[in-house]
Amino acid sequence: MEVFVSRRVPRSSGAAALALVLGAALTAPLALTTPAAATGQFTVSALKFTVQAGDRTCVVDADLYRPAGVDRAHRAPAVLATNGFGGSKSDGQTDAIGKAFAQRGYVSLVYSGLGFGRSGCLISLDDPAIDGAAASQLIDFLGGRRAADDGTKADIVTLDAPGDPRVGMVGGSYGGAIQLATAAVDQRVDALVPMITWNDLAYSLDPNNAVGGGSVPGAFKWQWANGFYLIGEGQPLLEPNLDPSRINSLACLHFVTKACDTVRTLNSGRYPAKETAELLAYAHSVSPISYLNRVKTPTLLVQGQADSLFNLNEATATYKTLKAQGTPVKMIWQSWGHSGGITDPAAGELNLGQGNLETSYVGRRILAWFDRHLWKKNVDTGPAFAYYRDWITDPDHTYATADRVPGLSRTLYLSGDGKLVDNRAKVARGSRTYTNWLVPTSHSESSLAGALGIPDPAPYDTKGTYLGWTSEPLARTTEVVGAPRATLKVVSPKAERTQHSGDAADKLVLFAKLYDIAPDGSRTLVHRLVAPVRVPDVTKSFTVTLPGIVHRYDKGHRLRFVIAASDDAYFGNRGIKPVTVVSAPGDTGVLRLPVTG
Repeated sequence: MEVFVSRRVPRSSGAAALALVLGAALTAPLALTTPAAATGQFTVSALKFTVQAGDRTCVVDADLYRPAGVDRAHRAPAVLATNGFGGSKSDGQTDAIGKAFAQRGYVSLVYSGLGFGRSGCLISLDDPAIDGAAASQLIDFLGGRRAADDGTKADIVTLDAPGDPRVGMVGGSYGGAIQLATAAVDQRVDALVPMITWNDLAYSLDPNNAVGGGSVPGAFKWQWANGFYLIGEGQPLLEPNLDPSRINSLACLHFVTKACDTVRTLNSGRYPAKETAELLAYAHSVSPISYLNRVKTPTLLVQGQADSLFNLNEATATYKTLKAQGTPVKMIWQSWGHSGGITDPAAGELNLGQGNLETSYVGRRILAWFDRHLWKKNVDTGPAFAYYRDWITDPDHTYATADRVPGLSRTLYLSGDGKLVDNRAKVARGSRTYTNWLVPTSHSESSLAGALGIPDPAPYDTKGTYLGWTSEPLARTTEVVGAPRATLKVVSPKAERTQHSGDAADKLVLFAKLYDIAPDGSRTLVHRLVAPVRVPDVTKSFTVTLPGIVHRYDKGHRLRFVIAASDDAYFGNRGIKPVTVVSAPGDTGVLRLPVTG
């Protein structure tokens, strides 16, 4: 998925122009253009498929890539793929998937997702019952159960049984979630490679990082979310003469109605009980979190460290669920994600535009995954977990591997004097207070800056509107791999009085984050990631899961844990709510870090 720019999105020519820019830029992190290293020739046929998608019938626009030498007597496995949000089968990314895999001997079928390009139907956020059902009908084509609208048949795909093609799926973001949605409704899919995608849209767009706070909405990512909405509602400008099946109503032009209702609730800044329950129920229903129990297909998850939209915690949640239920699954944390926009991947990272499937770590892992599950070769598909390290300069050794995601192994304590100490006995008694303003006073990122190629100010916090705890200089280099956790207790009489108003928006909001402080005082907020929290009950302690990171804190650097009153990429507190944190040796906040080595 990709972006929302203001609380109210005008349908003006300016908004239309922005939609055009974002529609192109937000899929760019995949860096998928024509591969330079062709290993085989192929032909391409444009096809149309009339499908039943939920309560609508519409036409899907697709391209079939047929490798040279593949025919009825010499069949090959298939790869099915679709676009990221705002893209189409013909964008610089999706068609590159078709070309890349056709050049490597796969029959490739790439298509414009429902509501995008020249495909019909409404935008339904990769709903298994709609988008998944449509993809399943394309698998019928690959398996010989149906023809394209012009009569073309796919009698060149390897079959495991009559009507059951050997087929894998690959793609990123919106083109990643569709894989899980399809596998949930069609057991014929043999291999998945979802990249930089979501586990729970409620968390993605309105995150609450309080552990156990899932029934309480979080802090709305208004920039990311409104950008997506703008692209979706601006489809007539991106693709003139839309099929009538892509029109909903004047109140909700091109999305399914529940998606628009969700956006309006989020933009209202209010969380009444009924509307909030409907918002969470709908967001969960179109998210893997609600249907992963039906996904049995071997899955290679690839998630980006530089991603404030779908962070590493989302892939980790999907990974743990699949693993616990016995679905074959492995996970890679690569360097790039949605944040950073159109910047090129780091040296040695997957970039299909350079044709480097065979020479990049992630590319080799994808090829091995498909070799094993599509070609049925007895090959090693790699370790359970791998992660990119940006402090390694040799592109051949940037990835470390492990048999599991590291657990929390180091504990630090929040002292009353603002220090972060390694022993509870060192905690000083004391209390400190901050308060929010009516406007945001902290900055982590401008979510659209990377996509639009514009400068983004360095992260900052305004004095008096945050609290920080800083460690002593580190005696040795410390590598953090995973999601830190903090257990906190705050005092906020104003929030205590308002938190039971019946509107969850009256609960206290804060933002937790972890800085790297260099000896010269310069600060790094790793990938500009923060953990928004809407505190379920300020009279009780609560635990916050920060976004997962892979970061080396060098010897001599210091860690600084911060809780801030606001962040301008999110909706924050309603009203002024001063917050006090009290510390004592026997009762203080705790920060736990997943440290390797």
